[in-house]
Amino acid sequence: MSVLEEVAVPASAEVCSLDSYLVLPDNSMDERIAVARRALGKTTILLGHHYQRDEVIRFADFTGDSYKLSKVAAETDANYILFCGVHFMAESADILAHEGQQVILPDLNAGCSMADMAEIGQVEECWETLLNAGMSENEILPVTYMNSSAAIKAFCGERGGLVCTSSNARKAFEWAFARAKKILFLPDQHLGRNTGHAMGIPLTEMVVYDPWQIGGGITPERLRATKVVLWKGHCSVHQRFLPEHVDKVRAKYPGIQVIVHPECRIEVCEKADAMGSTEGLIRIVREAPQGSSFAIGTEIHLVNRLAKEFAPQGKKIVTLDDTGCLCTTMYRISPQHLAWALENLVEGRVVNRIQVRDDVKYWARVALDRMLEIRT
Repeated sequence: MSVLEEVAVPASAEVCSLDSYLVLPDNSMDERIAVARRALGKTTILLGHHYQRDEVIRFADFTGDSYKLSKVAAETDANYILFCGVHFMAESADILAHEGQQVILPDLNAGCSMADMAEIGQVEECWETLLNAGMSENEILPVTYMNSSAAIKAFCGERGGLVCTSSNARKAFEWAFARAKKILFLPDQHLGRNTGHAMGIPLTEMVVYDPWQIGGGITPERLRATKVVLWKGHCSVHQRFLPEHVDKVRAKYPGIQVIVHPECRIEVCEKADAMGSTEGLIRIVREAPQGSSFAIGTEIHLVNRLAKEFAPQGKKIVTLDDTGCLCTTMYRISPQHLAWALENLVEGRVVNRIQVRDDVKYWARVALDRMLEIRT
């Protein structure tokens, strides 16, 4: 008998269809989740991305950004990895997982709008457009943000490129420019633009490729003259922050520090006091002296969580835009989805497994390993 087969499931936690879970209130899942977690023990770990709702992330064994969580999971002896995040994150966990580990995404509808803006067929067509414009494969390298599908990561790996995170994007650019004259960066145009601009690359030497237009909407002459080709993609949360939000929050809270994620548009980043990855923003707040105040341009669940955590230190934390900025795709995973996935595991059934095809996994891993060469 396996560990799962030996576990007795209480009648109150009898496994049934997902639909029967979704009609129940959030708080009715708490005890069921706790019982299932105890039954599964060390066979299962639960990962919670920073943007998850509080009702879910409080059950996580590890919290963090997508790469950190995938790496941590691969270093454990757990057989099952429940990733409370979005689809590309679960794919990354499967790419890095060791033999015998299986990755589960509690809700298959939890995608990432940014990652979905770059489909592999479109990227392959873009690459052909660049080559047809007169660029050789030795002249341009593809670099993809972690927030992309496994297929896009594999595309970059197979063509000599790499993956980057928001914290090491500049080092990834430097790595690529040491090997080629130009970069195709996808899928987030804002991270690419902010990174290039911080390196002194003029905005006139960066163009946006629109996959929905013929030739990306760029002439071959313009493509040949550019240094960074940016994919027309963005984060639906960070795109919402505007320069006027910075002006408004400074007027309302004199002396407040504005810190933003580099997925924000360049006009916002230029007005901010500091820019950083999710982990970087948390570090700025943590290391600040007592009594500091911050307006943070990132997902609202994280901002609210930081506000509660650091209130005892007298630190005031507000969102840069108080109209919301919720990651709706991340929000799809609910306590009901989590209970359903866990109780199925207790019964010996793996639901919603995320499994990357072996050939895609190989080249995606190559791109991730190249990132490790430059990660600090």
